[in-house]
Amino acid sequence: MLDTRELGRRPGSQRQVTRTVPAPADLGIEVLRVPEGAPVELDLRLEAVMEGVLVTGTARAGLEGECARCLEAIEDDTEVTFQELYVYDDPAHRGSEEDDDVSMLEDDLLDLEPLLRDAVVLALPFQPLCEDDCPGLCTECGARLAEDPDHTHEAPVDPRWAGLAALQDAGQDPDTTQQD
Repeated sequence: MLDTRELGRRPGSQRQVTRTVPAPADLGIEVLRVPEGAPVELDLRLEAVMEGVLVTGTARAGLEGECARCLEAIEDDTEVTFQELYVYDDPAHRGSEEDDDVSMLEDDLLDLEPLLRDAVVLALPFQPLCEDDCPGLCTECGARLAEDPDHTHEAPVDPRWAGLAALQDAGQDPDTTQQD
């Protein structure tokens, strides 16, 4: 929560705010996130307007996750920008009843968490990669292909010939086997 009382509901008044806050839980996506409690640096400009307070700013935080292709650990940084109008919670500044998605000030306090969450989650890549050309994992054995680029397997045996391969493995020659 951020206090906006210093702006005094005077349109045109503004204030710069710089804060470091702990990251809320579940800030990110399944494979890439800001760890809970990690520092998030906020640089904000709060500006009073007729309807409420316009918040413009940037947030910087460290990310942790895993590559979507090879599951290697990823550590990165993100910087997001955002802007949101927080409307005064009184009848004189209230809009129509259709404004369900409008951010409201509660007792001149604004909650930045939903705004921060939306900005960070929308800025994250849907499938983060450790490298732009990450080859991923072998589909047969799970070996990491970046560590062994020449990784190969023998061609799979056609299942229709599996019976003959089993006879050959047992040391029998299929041409000399007698059938009753």
